[in-house]
Amino acid sequence: MSAANGTEHVFEVRGLHASAGGREVLHGIDLTLRSGEVHVIMGPNGSGKSTLAHALMGRPGTEVTAGSIRMDGRDLATLPAWERARAGMFLALQHPVEVPGVRLHDLLDAAMSGSGGASMTDAATVSATSLDDRMVDEAKADEVDSGLDVDALGEVARRLQLATTEWGVGILAITHFSRFLVQLEADLVHVMVDGRIVATGDAALALQLEQTGYAGYHDEGSLRTTEP
Repeated sequence: MSAANGTEHVFEVRGLHASAGGREVLHGIDLTLRSGEVHVIMGPNGSGKSTLAHALMGRPGTEVTAGSIRMDGRDLATLPAWERARAGMFLALQHPVEVPGVRLHDLLDAAMSGSGGASMTDAATVSATSLDDRMVDEAKADEVDSGLDVDALGEVARRLQLATTEWGVGILAITHFSRFLVQLEADLVHVMVDGRIVATGDAALALQLEQTGYAGYHDEGSLRTTEP
């Protein structure tokens, strides 16, 4: 699958270890995400899902202790968050912080101008999600479904799906609910437990998790793969 400009981007995570609050939380994460793909991370509370999102984006207080984070072969693990954003990464937070006096339009305008893109006023491609394809090649959505009713959840999923098809955005979505995947078509679902990915499968795996829970995945000794 290719991005909107015809170039396929590859986001690779290899052997990623990370700590938060002085404690190692991630114990060797491997992921490969390409333009237009949707990967979903599911797991119980405290499994390291948010720490993974923070480590990938370079949030202060989350330290990568081993492994690599690469965009098109360029290692981003030691770069500050703003340089990762310029490389094409974007993190949609679970609980966005409102900054008094800063409008979303102005923030996106400044971000686009800083990355060499046109202003929001001039960008004709800004539509459903208010993000230009020059800004985002890979997006991480950290439990973006928190606090949403069914209609809002469907709208968020629809707009994310549009980003994959219209602009070739690769999405790594963190969610607790399989219903989020009704309109957001997952290529792969990963189960995270105790800082490790212990199973990978297609969208049917998400339905299974809602029925059986995560009890069977605790203390897994090795990766389990369910073929799509």
